[in-house]
Amino acid sequence: MPKLSHFDCDPMFCPKCGAILPTLGTRGGIVCVVCKFEVDIEVMEEVVVKYTVEFNNRSDYIEEQQLKSAQSKTEGPLVERKCPKCGNDTMSYASLQLRSADEGQTIFYTCTKCQHKETENS
Repeated sequence: MPKLSHFDCDPMFCPKCGAILPTLGTRGGIVCVVCKFEVDIEVMEEVVVKYTVEFNNRSDYIEEQQLKSAQSKTEGPLVERKCPKCGNDTMSYASLQLRSADEGQTIFYTCTKCQHKETENS
């Protein structure tokens, strides 16, 4: 069974097959459950795990919350489409096959602000 004496790749994954490695036991090395490749415990002691925490800027957070709020009041995904009634730039939509199968779908748009509804045959 081959052993690894140094770590040149991500310590979370097997360098041989790419599978996720199991957690380190109380003794011995780590053995990949897929290909049985073994990593010495000494190698894992040299591994330094680095991570970065990113904080969202406040305006991005507010925009995200407004979008979530708009989605919770509407049905379906959102699309950038101008409402002909109030001028809002965001509408939700849903599509249904109402006509025969060889014709396009009918798309129903709903304004996220005034709830105005319109349809489009595609």
